[in-house]
Amino acid sequence: MSNSNITKRALSQALKELMKTRPIEKISVGNICDACGLNRKSFYYHFQDKYELIYWIYCTEFLDAALSRHYDDSLELLDSVCCYFYNNREFYVNTFRMEGQNSFSDFFHSVVYAILKEQLSDVFSSEPSIDPYVEFYTDAIVQAIKKWLLRKDRMPPHEFASFIEKALLGVSRHMYARHADRPARQMTPDSSDE
Repeated sequence: MSNSNITKRALSQALKELMKTRPIEKISVGNICDACGLNRKSFYYHFQDKYELIYWIYCTEFLDAALSRHYDDSLELLDSVCCYFYNNREFYVNTFRMEGQNSFSDFFHSVVYAILKEQLSDVFSSEPSIDPYVEFYTDAIVQAIKKWLLRKDRMPPHEFASFIEKALLGVSRHMYARHADRPARQMTPDSSDE
């Protein structure tokens, strides 16, 4: 492992330890450096701020490995995401509580959005823009994961991933069976429910 990666890993471990006892807003770059015996110059050589360190942790510990692996379907990837968050819940409960600029929720939303946009491109290929559909599913999945992780009585990760699968596919199958023969409604700004 290169010296650069050793330094980054030391900083990430220090941040994870600090986040076990205090929220990210109460942790300074100086606290992180003190906890691992490095100076601020070393920190700023590798990261702009503590938020970039959090994103680096997620990318190196999970995202890079997950995206390089072959999944039979996107639900298998979802299961992998849930297991990772569950196994690292002390850290991610704290990161999901961050609000505003630099929030982990926004970063995670952008990651899920990019993955879903690729996954849904065939499904909504006849639409002028798939962005509203991707946004809808991204919001639903990110909020569901966030709420699940923040609950004290959270269900195990495989069970939760299965729940999301059933919620998405169950409704889709039901709606398809119920409306398969019906032509799609064209909604216009003037149309109203009758």
